[in-house]
This record gives sequence, structure tokens and C-alpha cells, in this order.
Amino acid sequence: MQENKRQHRRPEEYLGLACALAIALTGCDDRATEITDPDGNGQGPPAGAVTLAFIGDQGWEPASQADGPRAVLQLIEDEGADALLHQGDFDYLDDPAAWEAQIDDVLGIDFPYFVSVGNHDTGEWDGAGGYRDRMEARATRLGFSWDGQLGERSALHFGGIHLLFGAPGTLGSDNTVYADYFDGRLAADTSTWRICSWHKNQRLMQVGGKSDDTGWEVYESCRAGGAIIATAHEHSYSRTHLLSHMESQAIASTADTLHLTTGASFVFVSGLGGKSIRDQERGGDWWAAIYTSDQGANYGALFGVFNVDGRSDLAYFYFKDIDGRVVDSFWVVSEVNGNSEK
Repeated sequence: MQENKRQHRRPEEYLGLACALAIALTGCDDRATEITDPDGNGQGPPAGAVTLAFIGDQGWEPASQADGPRAVLQLIEDEGADALLHQGDFDYLDDPAAWEAQIDDVLGIDFPYFVSVGNHDTGEWDGAGGYRDRMEARATRLGFSWDGQLGERSALHFGGIHLLFGAPGTLGSDNTVYADYFDGRLAADTSTWRICSWHKNQRLMQVGGKSDDTGWEVYESCRAGGAIIATAHEHSYSRTHLLSHMESQAIASTADTLHLTTGASFVFVSGLGGKSIRDQERGGDWWAAIYTSDQGANYGALFGVFNVDGRSDLAYFYFKDIDGRVVDSFWVVSEVNGNSEK
């Protein structure tokens, strides 16, 4: 695989944006500056930093339009992301060739693109030339290997980050199959960073009108294994505080620096990939950030910058829309030692 030449944004740029927002870092004090640039030399993340983008519910548009899906992909390119995790619902047209062409037009044919199948993708998921076939061919061409069935029950590593993909509520009727898979893979892995990715939600893990589709087992398995939980399906952005139990929404901390452990994690819904924007229908004290049409949302992506300032346990996350607004930002420190509590 070719060396990635993308340029990373400097952490002080993140801080300058974050300080303008009430739901971002708590003030621009010395503590924030210290964690952003501990050596005080103003240098950005080292070559070992890895930036992932997270989107879902994308859609398709012609190149002449470029104010929805293509604008989000351009944002991802402009932010210097190294890879994209797409939490399902691709083009909504059952046209895998057109969808991949849209990706290639903006990000290039060699951009690492990993997916979880969504409910609007199942019609053309399997078979020659389908979504999975194209994503497998892309991953193979770029030199990636994986365990399981890519995009529906699979695991791989990118930049030292353990990525796990499932399809609870989307493929098959037994969601415990995915929970058991996550349990096994997380218990067998010693990566500091783990991310569980799937499309659908439980009703209380989104702020729109979605129902209970996945069961709580997948959420609890990934929490117990110290994995960040990435979802979409609802066309808005929302993020929980650090939770010690998902089904009861037990809050472990409301701080803007989240300490990830085998037992405490957080969930986000990043569903503003370009298809549409929905309103807020519910809330709760477990939510740290909510961005819907009620808050004037526009399309955008969540970014995670891992290994900031050479620290393998430190990551910085921010949601940025295509207007340049950063509407959520937070630090994550991983205290995961490779041992799940399950």
C-alpha cells in the first residue's frame, strides 16, 4: 500500500475553532493548551497521526450540484482524512457503480473507504458488482486484509486502530450474532483504539424518530470491550457523554475529555452525509451534543484525529459541517489495555 501523503491540520487550529462553541472544549485555558500542544512548539500531529472521518446516510448527486454528498466528501478531502468509515445508506439508488464513481471523483481511487451495510443498501449488497464486491476489491487493491464478511460482520486494522463492522437490525434477525462476534474479536485484540461501526440504532441512542432496531447487546458488547460506537440511520448528528451502561444510559462522566475504558465508552450518530436533515424529536441528559434541523444543521462529518502529539492514547474529535462550523469537539484518552470486562 502506498504511503499516505495527506496533510494533517494543526491542533491549534482545532482549539481555535472549538473555543468559539458552547458545546466544545470548556474554555481556552492553560489545561486545554497543554493537552493540545504539550511541548509548546506549535507543531501539528506527527507523521504517525491518523485521521478518520465518519459519515452515514449519504445519497448521490451530479458533479454539477455538489452541495450535499459531494460537498461532504470534499470536506473530508480538505480536512486531510486518511480513511473514511461510512455507517451505511450509500446512494439510495441501488447503483453501486455510480456511488463508487462519486467517491472516486472526489477522494480518488486509492482512498481507503470502509463501510457498514445500511437498510437502503441491501438490494445491491451481494453479487458481482454490488456494494460489498466493490468495497472488497478496493480493500484488496489497497493491501488490506480482514476477518469475516466485509461490511456486515468483519474486522480489520487501519493505522493501528481496530475497526469492527456489523449489521444488527439490517441483515438477519438474530442481533446476538453480532454481539458475540464483537465480544470475541475485542477480547482477542490488544489495540489501544477500537471502533464498532454499524448502521441502525436503539430508540434512546438517537434523537429523531427511529425505533429499537439493534437490541442492546451490541452496544453493551462494544462498551465492555472499550470500543467507540459509530452509527448513523437518523439524519442528524448526536453524541452521548461517556456511559458506563448503555441500556440504562448510565453516565460515567460529563467532561469534555472522555476516558475510554473496558467498561465505559460513548456512542455517536453521524447521519449528515448528504441525503437529508431531520429534526430533533427526543433528548436526555446523556446527550453531550445534538445537531439537527432544529439547531440549523447542515451536512458534515465527524473527524477523529488519533495519536495526537505522538501520544498513542490521545485523540481529538470534532464534527464539522460544509459551512465550516465546528459544532462539537472533544478529547478522548484511551485507557484500554486489551482486556474486556466480559
